[in-house]
Amino acid sequence: MTDNRIWLVTGAGGMLGQDVLARLAEAGERTVALDRAALDLTDADAVRGALNTHLPAVVVNCAAWTAVDDAESQEKDALRINGDGPAHLAAACAATGAVLLHVSTDYVFPGDARTPYAEDAPTGPRSAYGRTKLAGERAVLGIERGYVVRTAWLYGTGGPNFVRTMIKLEGVKDTLDVVDDQRGQPTWSADLAGLLYDLGRGALAGTAPAGVYHGTSSGETTWYGLTREIFRLLGADPDRVRPTTSEAFVRPAPRPAYSVLGHDRFAAAGLTPLRDWRTALTEAFPEIHRVQTKENPA
Repeated sequence: MTDNRIWLVTGAGGMLGQDVLARLAEAGERTVALDRAALDLTDADAVRGALNTHLPAVVVNCAAWTAVDDAESQEKDALRINGDGPAHLAAACAATGAVLLHVSTDYVFPGDARTPYAEDAPTGPRSAYGRTKLAGERAVLGIERGYVVRTAWLYGTGGPNFVRTMIKLEGVKDTLDVVDDQRGQPTWSADLAGLLYDLGRGALAGTAPAGVYHGTSSGETTWYGLTREIFRLLGADPDRVRPTTSEAFVRPAPRPAYSVLGHDRFAAAGLTPLRDWRTALTEAFPEIHRVQTKENPA
């Protein structure tokens, strides 16, 4: 526990928001949890009022429009949440002196690299979702105490995600065709929550400079490789998973072919980057499996 300073979490009802609140509770921190019903981030007056009321030391913004494909036809709506919302938070944080930790995405990059993207690598989103998230980043980075934490391939217990979907499909499909030409870093939301807490503490202590950080697991794989690991953890035959290409799953929004992010800035700030994705998945899996099975019994 640091002291009596308040941590305010937006998007508190989502998967990551729940894990951030759990980590803060574990550390004995004072928190204010605001879900979508409690705070409309697109309302600048409401955002300003919330920060003036609670006077948090740190704001962790986990709220986002995450429907990647829908954003292609509803970009203005997505921009209000992913761009205007963070801008309102940034303005309110600048006025009150709060630290702002804003969660972003690998989709701000074009996805055509061959080596991990550094935190200062040129952006170039190819989807509406990526463009709206980049707008949010720019607003946050425009204030003195603004921090952007990009993540990717997030999974956990508190909401729908790829790992939970594959657990479900393993029980109903003889074989699964899964994309093997997109590379990334599966990241456990609980691990990311811990990293956000550490970064926030570093921000308060003055040891972690403001700017961009990458919050993804170490290592890399493809969706196909991840699914094989899920099957192995289920005790199922990984050979039931068959590789295919992105062309077999045409979607409205283009997916980055390469989403591997580098983690140099965390080390420079004296913080430990996240562990290997396999290690994290192995620890996370029993509880994810239990929750998925409970909510979707055979």
